[in-house]
Amino acid sequence: MTIDRAVFIFLGCVVLLGVTLSLTVHPYWIGLTIFAGLNAIQTGFTGFCPAAIVFKALGFRPGVAFK
Repeated sequence: MTIDRAVFIFLGCVVLLGVTLSLTVHPYWIGLTIFAGLNAIQTGFTGFCPAAIVFKALGFRPGVAFK
């Protein structure tokens, strides 16, 4: 699996987790979803992604977007 795919899978899981927790536990958990969305926008503009750094350190293969 490449870093690109791992980042997108992780992003999707964080968004779904934030929505689920905001519906079942407390509405303030929507902040997790907002944070994930803002981080995705920031990554699109700057190319800097903290999750990609972690996945690279874990030994995932480089992809097209994150090398």
